[in-house]
Amino acid sequence: MLTEVSAGPYTIRGISVGGVYTSLQVPELGVVLDAGVPIRSFAGTDRIFLSHGHSDHASALGSLLGIRTLIGKPPPQVFLPAEIEAPVREALAVQGRLHRTETDIETVPMHPGDTHHLGHGLWVRAFRTHHKVPSLCYQFFRRVSKLKPEFQSLPPAEIGRRRQAGEPLFDEMDRLELAYATDTLSHVLETAPSLLDCRVLILECTFIDSKRTVQDAQERLHIHLDEILARAESFQNEALVLMHFSQAYSPDEVHAVIQARAPEGLRERLRIFAPTSGRWFG
Repeated sequence: MLTEVSAGPYTIRGISVGGVYTSLQVPELGVVLDAGVPIRSFAGTDRIFLSHGHSDHASALGSLLGIRTLIGKPPPQVFLPAEIEAPVREALAVQGRLHRTETDIETVPMHPGDTHHLGHGLWVRAFRTHHKVPSLCYQFFRRVSKLKPEFQSLPPAEIGRRRQAGEPLFDEMDRLELAYATDTLSHVLETAPSLLDCRVLILECTFIDSKRTVQDAQERLHIHLDEILARAESFQNEALVLMHFSQAYSPDEVHAVIQARAPEGLRERLRIFAPTSGRWFG
């Protein structure tokens, strides 16, 4: 069974086990985050965001495209680090020849700092993450207009008259909604500090106790729970979703250890993306 958690106004569903497979869906935003396993119910989603090219995050893209073909869906948009655009297209071309089927996609290559309008006021921004291969995290935000302070006391009719006359009454601001950061050093929280202010942050937490030290995690270019707890007061997020746990831990261990170790102020905002009991899917 897939895992599903509620985080603020968003639903995060899917599966994530470090080094095995990761694929998440946020239906309210109409996005799939990584494609390390072909989940049939995700195939209808038209926007796929690849964090990097490692197989546990990207190898099921071709299979997902195959399912889309079977259900009559057109090629999706695939957002990905610009450096891996050509290799991903090459890999899909090989799969297409093997299966004698179309594996077409609309690629949207992204560099750190790039933004892209997704429609209906929703945007995405890419940030560099710190891994051994080109990798990105994605921050989704809504660009909204806010009346400038000096005009807030005006009556609505006057605001409407001035607006119609073309007077610049509004400032544009970005309302940070959700961010996804996986397979990275915790240093990303310093290089992309706005992640700490997103309404919802989905963040990898591969190691959670003394089975692996912080140094072990850093050598593997992943995050340890100790590093998150050391920054507990920095997280301003309404919800912090921890995922990508090592298969060295059972789901029960993950829940028990994090609940026991997290301070109260952070614990109430944590969402643990792991089955509540039993074993990892698969």
